[in-house]
Amino acid sequence: MSSLSRELVFLILQFLEEEKFKESVHKLEKESGFYFNMKYFEEKVQAGEWDEVEKYLAGFTKVDDNRYSMKIFFEIRKQKYLEALDRQDKAKGVEILVTDLKVFSTFNEDLYKEITQLLTLSNFRENEQLSKYGDTKTARSIMLIELKKLIEANPLFRDKLAFPSLKSSRLRTLINQSLNWQHQLCKNPRPNPDIKTLFTDHSCTPTNGPLAPTPVNLPVAAMTKPASYTSLGVHNPFPSAAAAAAANAGPLAGWMANASASSSVQASVVTASSMPVSQNQVSGLKHPRTPPATPGMVDYQSPDHEQLLKRLRPAPSVEEVSYSAPRQQAWSLDDLPRTVAVTLHQGSAVISMDFHPSHQTLLLVGSSNGEITLWDLGMRDRLVSKPFKIWDMQSCSLPLQASIVKDASISVSRVAWSPDGNFVGVAFTKHLIQLYGYGSNDLRQHFQIDAHTGGVNDLAFAHPNKQLCVVTCGDDKQIKVWDLTGQKLYNFEGHDAPVYSICPHHKENIQFIFSTAVDGKIKAWLYDNMGSRVDYDAPGRWCTTMLYSADGSRLFSCGTSKEGDSFLVEWNESEGTIKRTYAGFRKKSTGVVQFDTTQNHFLAVGEDDQIKFWDMDSSNVLTSTEAEGGLASLPRLRFSKEGNLLAVTTADNGFKILANAAGLRSLRATENPPFEALRMPPIESSAIKISASTAVSSVSPVNCKVERSSPVRPSPIINGVDPSSRNMEKPRTMDDVNVIEKTKPWQLAEIAKSGQCRLVALPESTDSSSKVVRLLYTNSGVGILALGSSGIQKLWKWPRNDQNPSGKATASIVPQHWLPNSGLIMTNDTSGVNLEEAVPCIALSKNDSYVMSATGGKVSLFNMMTFKVMTTFMPPPPTSTFLAFHPQDNNIIAIGMEDSTIHIYNVRVDEVKSKLKGHHKRITGLAFSSNLNILVSSGADAQLSVWSIDTWEKRKSVAIQIPVGKAPNGDTRVHFHSDQIRMLVVHETQLAIYDASKMERIRQWVPQDVLSAPISCATYSCNSQLVYATFCDSNIGVFDADTLRLRCRIAPAAYLSQAVLNGSQAVYPLVVAAHPLESNQFAVGLTDGTVKVLEPSEPEGKWGVSPPGDNGMLNGRTTSSSTSNHTPDQLQR
Repeated sequence: MSSLSRELVFLILQFLEEEKFKESVHKLEKESGFYFNMKYFEEKVQAGEWDEVEKYLAGFTKVDDNRYSMKIFFEIRKQKYLEALDRQDKAKGVEILVTDLKVFSTFNEDLYKEITQLLTLSNFRENEQLSKYGDTKTARSIMLIELKKLIEANPLFRDKLAFPSLKSSRLRTLINQSLNWQHQLCKNPRPNPDIKTLFTDHSCTPTNGPLAPTPVNLPVAAMTKPASYTSLGVHNPFPSAAAAAAANAGPLAGWMANASASSSVQASVVTASSMPVSQNQVSGLKHPRTPPATPGMVDYQSPDHEQLLKRLRPAPSVEEVSYSAPRQQAWSLDDLPRTVAVTLHQGSAVISMDFHPSHQTLLLVGSSNGEITLWDLGMRDRLVSKPFKIWDMQSCSLPLQASIVKDASISVSRVAWSPDGNFVGVAFTKHLIQLYGYGSNDLRQHFQIDAHTGGVNDLAFAHPNKQLCVVTCGDDKQIKVWDLTGQKLYNFEGHDAPVYSICPHHKENIQFIFSTAVDGKIKAWLYDNMGSRVDYDAPGRWCTTMLYSADGSRLFSCGTSKEGDSFLVEWNESEGTIKRTYAGFRKKSTGVVQFDTTQNHFLAVGEDDQIKFWDMDSSNVLTSTEAEGGLASLPRLRFSKEGNLLAVTTADNGFKILANAAGLRSLRATENPPFEALRMPPIESSAIKISASTAVSSVSPVNCKVERSSPVRPSPIINGVDPSSRNMEKPRTMDDVNVIEKTKPWQLAEIAKSGQCRLVALPESTDSSSKVVRLLYTNSGVGILALGSSGIQKLWKWPRNDQNPSGKATASIVPQHWLPNSGLIMTNDTSGVNLEEAVPCIALSKNDSYVMSATGGKVSLFNMMTFKVMTTFMPPPPTSTFLAFHPQDNNIIAIGMEDSTIHIYNVRVDEVKSKLKGHHKRITGLAFSSNLNILVSSGADAQLSVWSIDTWEKRKSVAIQIPVGKAPNGDTRVHFHSDQIRMLVVHETQLAIYDASKMERIRQWVPQDVLSAPISCATYSCNSQLVYATFCDSNIGVFDADTLRLRCRIAPAAYLSQAVLNGSQAVYPLVVAAHPLESNQFAVGLTDGTVKVLEPSEPEGKWGVSPPGDNGMLNGRTTSSSTSNHTPDQLQR
């Protein structure tokens, strides 16, 4: 079939779907084999309609096409068989066994026999492998997850899982264009053609004299909606999509052109034959680019039309105004507020929060008991607290009064500051909104309105016609706009379900409102009482919130379906289509997830007892934080306007304030002076035109402590690498101190004695028979996990107490050796293993729930709460030597092997999906980059290989450059920088920085001078500003991560006892691990089995100072960080 014929099938599928010919749609999908409708497939699987499931699949694949297809059919038939046994219908079970499952016996006879034996059991759950089989619905859901993965991996389904991106009613549009063209070719065109058939070409019958032809379709997207429309019939022309009208309709244009079928009639075309249309109503007709060529054709325009186009069209065209130009990466993870700075107790569940637009330490909080509170975060003080109170009961409607009498409880649903900070709006779950004036640390009653019947679900401020107004929506399916006197200005009706959220916005001088309802519909409204301009479905089709980026250039939505699936997407605003879908939601949600945007660069969502962050330009999760634990299961969250603070709700009816460095400074700046001294006079709303970048740069917080050695510093250009892609520090505000610092000669920081740094030895860790060979911090930063050479794993956790309120790992407090109540010890399978030759490996899941490890035997998966072995897999030979979780799917594991291969293993289906070959010796390192979508592997062959995560094909392989005179022996490890582009390569002969996108080396440092011994291990600090390296002579080096210049040396005497130093056995660190949240904390695992945590001493707080770029001869001697040799990339030693 030709390409155009194939496209025609898709157009017909779209038409059938829009016309609700459901059975015909799926029959055509199956018969053509062009599009596999995953949603339809899921519905049939969940309903247990197995015959229809297999019939539908048969249009795309057969049982014996490939191993993926075989697995798909086997899983379906196995489920059908188990359900029959669960119903005690053994006769049906035997039938399925003989007719459906028999085909698989030729491929795996043992499995078939085991399935057959289930007939002999009274309950098949007596079989150990089926002991966890739950109810039928759950089993179908679990199976469906696997089926989807198998279908996506099956090459026969490639390019068949995505429906082409088409504007709605595309086939109708093409037919209308044809009719229009036929009408223009008429010799005697009539002004109101009556087209009654599509079976023959159209031709107007002659009339008494020539008349100007009327185009068959008149777009009237902006006209007032009629009460009803003539239904589509055999004798009526097809109504077309509103593409013509939308072309000049400003920010809503694409949404109008791409509205769903349900609104295509409302928002687009009415033919002259079905409804008379006056010229002044044809206000959406697009200007022709050239004068009409057909004799007698006229252009139906009017002054009203011109005026409307001026209102709808922004100054730049739609093509010119879409998204801000892609900017070069100049951010770091440190820009995100992730440090817990303040924890406060509200007393009732926190429902809504909003920061003051200009005073970012003022936080407005609304609670489930109806109370609103104004907090000064710097002072940790409640400035104002207003319990719920009806100001004037007589003005309330009778339904509200009856509701209050029946149940007096009421909750806040939304609190919001006005853009000028002079007003506070509060919406409640029953009818009411209240507006307060703010000034002199007080909230004054301004007005109260019985706004909606039922709950008021959202409230926002807007500026239609340059007038500050309050916009609300509610359970009564309406959106209303109120001025500051309480007068209703607009009432928008059109939703068929309660309106869940609103998003007022403007483009140039065009003001509009997006609204979402609980049926998943998105609508858009201009302030003109002419009806909605959009009728679109949100992902998930349930509760959704929409937000713009701070600069108003990008539109996002986040919501959850009734089934608990959450969606975070970016919209292509000019077309009304989804531009990007963000991945990373881990499980079904019991409620609706909340989100916020900040700094024109980041998105944050509260889910799974944590906060997850995305870079707007990447679909993968950037990072996440549990904020030291205790968050609500679906935390509500709100950024301050500058993005330096983030408020998140806790499970104990309180909230936490997370901060970055600038946020911490702003909080400290308000700790001592009274609040009044910090207040500025109110700013008129008309003057609020400060962009996000301006607001950030204007912050000049007071910082009494001068940090002389911040690891976050501007980086020099290195071998052509753009410095703007590196993590940059915010400009310091104390210029005079900087001048003094620059005049001081730089010196290498050397910690040579005990007491010069903070140190804690982990209890019960000393075991000379078991070296610490692998070391990890938990992702939450509250514990350390060590794997010994004997195969035993130990976990230490820091207690949460008055001395350590955060419960995080610290060198100031001795942690506890943690064991579950059962007393179980996590011990790897070591049967038949020579421990002297074994290569231990370990990996921890991102939520700290599971740890996976091996010591020469099978890989064991442990539950971190119970220490129980969940499963074992990959028995040797070959043995596993390195483990890494896939960044998006904890069920996918990359396993490096002794035989130099890499297995991509799916734990859930117990299957090796791919086997990667390219190394010559055992695998010693694996690292994923979600930004580059690659896996980088390193081996004992001193080779680095790059693999595509999508196809698992090898992209490139390079050898690390071994210094002259050194042998390419030993392990090579790889660690990605937080930017997911730069990469640290560690070998006993060198530290090196690579640009992984090109696999080119940027920097190299080789052992010499005071650090001349072989390197035993190295890793990045959590913010990727430092590199911690350990050496075989017990020295530890702290390097600047950008330049690989040494900034601090920690001598053995600083952390080893005199007895150890004088002992006959050399003790040195084999492994080093960096704290996931504290950039200046790290831990080392030693050859005598001990684990020690190190931090700088309190006064300094840093590991030395970054050396200057031109530090050649300092203090009359050449330092180890300044020596260089002449290799192509100017190796830095």
